[in-house]
Amino acid sequence: MNSPSPHLPAASLDDTALAHALADGAAEVLLALRRDVDAAGGGFDPKALKDAGDAAAQDWLARALAAARPDDATLSEEAKDDVSRTSADRVWIIDPLDGTREFAERHTGTDGPDGEWRDDFAVHVALWERGAGLTVGAVGLPGRGAALTTADTTPGGPDDVETVLRGDRPLRIAASRSRPPEFVATLAERDDIELVPMGSAGVKVISVVGGTVDAYVHGGGQYEWDSAAPVAVAQARGLVCTRLDGTPLEYNRESPWLPDLFVCHPALAARLRELLDSVGVESKVASMSKEGA
Repeated sequence: MNSPSPHLPAASLDDTALAHALADGAAEVLLALRRDVDAAGGGFDPKALKDAGDAAAQDWLARALAAARPDDATLSEEAKDDVSRTSADRVWIIDPLDGTREFAERHTGTDGPDGEWRDDFAVHVALWERGAGLTVGAVGLPGRGAALTTADTTPGGPDDVETVLRGDRPLRIAASRSRPPEFVATLAERDDIELVPMGSAGVKVISVVGGTVDAYVHGGGQYEWDSAAPVAVAQARGLVCTRLDGTPLEYNRESPWLPDLFVCHPALAARLRELLDSVGVESKVASMSKEGA
């Protein structure tokens, strides 16, 4: 049985509240698909569920944005890109389902159709505005019943960074479960580095925000929709968010490809950049500080 779609959010909501409502609505669409699987006995084809999740969340978000902000442009992973957005003043950058693999997967070791679903997938909704960059962001975590937005400016990250700086515990880096960048794998050979595997780029960035890990560094390339909303939320919470070489992240470009990403607690950023330099990842910020020393 197909579950009914959530109500579309009101156009009267301000941008931050709208982003939150969009993330919540898409989350409900995705969870409803899982409930339908469970109600039908629990068996499913992972690829079919992934495709259904991408399509259903995209359809709902497209209708919601068309109703609430009809004059704004959109860049979405699951929609044809209209490059005229590059001349727009307001562009919503969305990923209807970040972590499709995790969405359509139960935890390893659980048996049968009643196994527990993975929760490390996300919905990304961000607003880019000309002259200001990312101004609003919401990251929905449907499997955890939560959503984080740029409305929360409480300082993010772990509260025990001094233990890392003293060498009492390793620096924890969020990493892909299956394909961490080579330089991250090299860093993991050190005793003072710990990799924490998880899915979804959004979940990785939000794990830095929540203090589960100290940093997330990525060098394999991503699209703007993979990081825009999580970066907006992380920046609102005071975290360092740049390219690996320290240059600013730029969004709403003609090509939405971003080569790399660096997200870290500000107190640990210099230390992490030194570590990156040690494995051949040049850090502009670290190099500049050395030249000025």
